[in-house]
Amino acid sequence: MKLSELLSLPIFKGTALLAGKQGIEREVNTVNMMDAPDIIHFLKKNELLVTTAFHFKDDLDSLLQLIKEMEKQGCSGLGIKTKRFLNEIPEAAISFANELQFPLLELPLQTSLGDIINKSLSYILDIRTNELHNAMKAHQQFSKLIISGQGVHKILESLSSLIRLPVILLDHHFRPTANDNYDTSLFKQLETLLTSEHHFQLSKTTMSTFSLTRDRETITLFPVHTHRQSSYLCVLGFIPLSNRSTILTVEQATNVIAFELMKENALKQNTRRLQNEFFTNFINGSFSTNEEVISRGREFGLVNEQRYVCAVGRLDNKEKHISFIQYQSEQELIYDTIESELQLFHQKIHLFTLDHSYILLMQIKDSWKDIEQSFLSLLKVIQTKIAAHFQEDISFGISNYAQQFLHIPISYKEATDTLYYGGMSGRKKFIEMYQPKGVPEILRLVPYDQLKKFYTDTFQAFANEPKKDHELLLQTLSVYLETHCELAETAKRLYVHRNTVIYRLEKCEEIIGRSVKDADETLRLRLAFRIKALIQGNNQLS
Repeated sequence: MKLSELLSLPIFKGTALLAGKQGIEREVNTVNMMDAPDIIHFLKKNELLVTTAFHFKDDLDSLLQLIKEMEKQGCSGLGIKTKRFLNEIPEAAISFANELQFPLLELPLQTSLGDIINKSLSYILDIRTNELHNAMKAHQQFSKLIISGQGVHKILESLSSLIRLPVILLDHHFRPTANDNYDTSLFKQLETLLTSEHHFQLSKTTMSTFSLTRDRETITLFPVHTHRQSSYLCVLGFIPLSNRSTILTVEQATNVIAFELMKENALKQNTRRLQNEFFTNFINGSFSTNEEVISRGREFGLVNEQRYVCAVGRLDNKEKHISFIQYQSEQELIYDTIESELQLFHQKIHLFTLDHSYILLMQIKDSWKDIEQSFLSLLKVIQTKIAAHFQEDISFGISNYAQQFLHIPISYKEATDTLYYGGMSGRKKFIEMYQPKGVPEILRLVPYDQLKKFYTDTFQAFANEPKKDHELLLQTLSVYLETHCELAETAKRLYVHRNTVIYRLEKCEEIIGRSVKDADETLRLRLAFRIKALIQGNNQLS
């Protein structure tokens, strides 16, 4: 309660406010009486002190020091009973209290300090009891709404009616959890303010008040604690700390909502686990028939006769060493962050996790070209949010679109291959579309030492002990492989007799020790010729 309200009690009749009129609205939580010179060590914030000033009757400096320390400690005020030990309050004390805007009261002689304390504390206790009664009543009201299955939205309506201010539930990204008709720009300002690198630390335990000057809107946030990141009850309006009744009412709502959110989260986690198990079994080919896949997919809103694009995201930091529990918690929070962004996208996107990756399946209703740029922009926003909230980089590989849901395993492999090749090239925080890889591109991904070993093992003496006629033999072998092992076509291209080609090929077989007519061997030789070109290219560059 405020000091002005306390002074209106009959017990304070005849009390004069000599100084600190500007502090008359200070909060008073309790009243204490001075019985020792070192009372300042036992006073608390928002405490009113009454005294006979026995210890200060001949010591003005000590009185001034007491006033200074009480102001510093945030006390409510000082009441001095005059005409007993101190005939009147010194002008120096009044002037000093006015300077500090600290309430200084002159208590009448006929009023007992004990009565002042008893009556004041009794009144404060009655107010506190009434506040607690109203808070319990509100808690019961909110609990009944949850038990009856009316949900969080009904609690917000009820709370708004009780405190006569609009109330919105925000997620940990400071976005409304329901699609209410509120000005979205307000929450974008709030999100920018509270997620910027230079914002002040938001309290995790008590309410916080913000004034968004751009819209001249004041909001008050109350944390809603769950086992995950906190949500927030956002009250569109200012609630002063002195309004304990309203604060207690809102806190009861946050407690009930917290339990409801934990229940909803448990259900969501179970649904998420079932979705991920289905997708894992689908990708691994664990279902016996296509009909079973289509039926199970329909349970999760996945229609077979629908085109899809698959994007696979994975964190770039592979060196991070954290416990399994920490990893699990971070993965869930990143999942929530991605899911939050997907809900704002104009196309339906399904989200799964598999092998430390986040899989996004986007339904395509129109042309892929019409939504490609907006989808890429969405992935960039996700990258930015994950970097801001978790200090992690995430990269995405995107598949070609699948004509129907049954083709998703192919799209998933395209996306993961794209992600793999992008990572092999040393890039981070990239978004790459799937492109079929040519043989030279694939070979460049293999370490140079391994390529060279494959080349020398395949060509044997051609690589280790080259002689004058080897170049001619290799040319004949190369043309033979390019013509799909057709002797006549090889002879025609080399302008030699067919028997000459046969002779040269037999010499090649002697040198490499294997038949050039075997299908596996011809594939190996063709790769070796490609590798030979890469090795020669590297030698020229060096």
